[in-house]
Amino acid sequence: MVDIKYKTISDIISQLRKEKNLTYAELEELTGVSRSVLNRIERGETKRLEFKNLKSIATAFPSQYSEIMECYLQEENRINTLFEVLEEVTKCEGSFLLVPKVAGRILELHTVETEESLQRLFDFTRTVNHDSLKISLYSLIVKFSRERGVPHYVAKGLLQKYLIERNDLKQLEESFRMGQEVLYYTDFLSREEKIIFYFRMALHAKNINKYNECIELCELALPLETEDTELKTRAYLAMINSFSHQKNYEAVEKHLDIYEKMKNEFVVETAKITRAFTKARKREYDVAIPMLRKYLGELGKEYRLHIADELMEIYFQIGDIESIAEILEKEEELLPEHPRTPHKYTTVGRFHRFKGFYQLSKGLLDEGIESYAKSLESFGIVNALEEKEKCMQDLLKFHIKVSKSLELKHIIKLKEAFE
Repeated sequence: MVDIKYKTISDIISQLRKEKNLTYAELEELTGVSRSVLNRIERGETKRLEFKNLKSIATAFPSQYSEIMECYLQEENRINTLFEVLEEVTKCEGSFLLVPKVAGRILELHTVETEESLQRLFDFTRTVNHDSLKISLYSLIVKFSRERGVPHYVAKGLLQKYLIERNDLKQLEESFRMGQEVLYYTDFLSREEKIIFYFRMALHAKNINKYNECIELCELALPLETEDTELKTRAYLAMINSFSHQKNYEAVEKHLDIYEKMKNEFVVETAKITRAFTKARKREYDVAIPMLRKYLGELGKEYRLHIADELMEIYFQIGDIESIAEILEKEEELLPEHPRTPHKYTTVGRFHRFKGFYQLSKGLLDEGIESYAKSLESFGIVNALEEKEKCMQDLLKFHIKVSKSLELKHIIKLKEAFE
């Protein structure tokens, strides 16, 4: 392999050609670059090597591709050309390690104003398709902006990083903490960016049971957004549900009156469900149960699992095992094939938990353990630790009640699901 450290492109071309015993004609055929151009490059007579030629040469020697590109970076000072290089190295996974190096070179150019290079890099990053590359580039923008005292781009970079990282369902707590850092920079965000950030963070907070934060973040966003956008409407519903979890039912009913007037197609059904849930959580079961059973048959499929979950919670509380069994019979029409949200994963986990509780109560040990394992797996996907703990408490109560030790195969299955 060619050691290119401290070498020029001319040195590399010469050494590669000699090592591989290639004539200029053979190198021309291999790279598609004319022998006259290759000769001038090797002799050091090309002061501004065009990237298209360099790319052709680097592609012809894949084992030296990264090294050739790095050497080119040391010599190239044209910002437009460096963006061509950046676009090239973001297309191939094998050259991803070059991405921060090219971006760093762009930001370090002294021929371009700092804010201009930051804006161009920020705009470019938004076009990248690979999330890990986007995070790497936004991190670089944030670091560079902090060092140069440009808080506007610290804010923009942190926000975009958060909007990507919040989608990792296994890291919801960690990404929420990262999102909280953006709160220190909101003065440097546009109105539109603030709206997106506050509402997305509010939804995030609700998904990890941070109900106070959900309410506070919604209250920051609501004065900024005058239209009934889908994002605003969903965040408003999350705020209502947060009041419900806090047992502040007066606030729930006050905000439901406002929510019902919002202009989104899903409002009517979700408002009905929320009013029924409120009755259930106030333990007005004589009203809540008929409402929920009615909606279970009437409302759209996307809501049925959540309605079933609330009904089973009621039956669980009042010890109505047979009514839980009745809902479990509808499993195929209730469970989604591919849950997409943290709330949906949690609800699927609760369904399997109730199923496991029912099966154990009927003496179906193997089936019950299988259901609890599925429950733990669903909760594990979104790191729902409190829900996982409830599963283990159920199993402990069962163990104490029947005074029977679990078999090793059951312990192994539960351990694997829990981890």
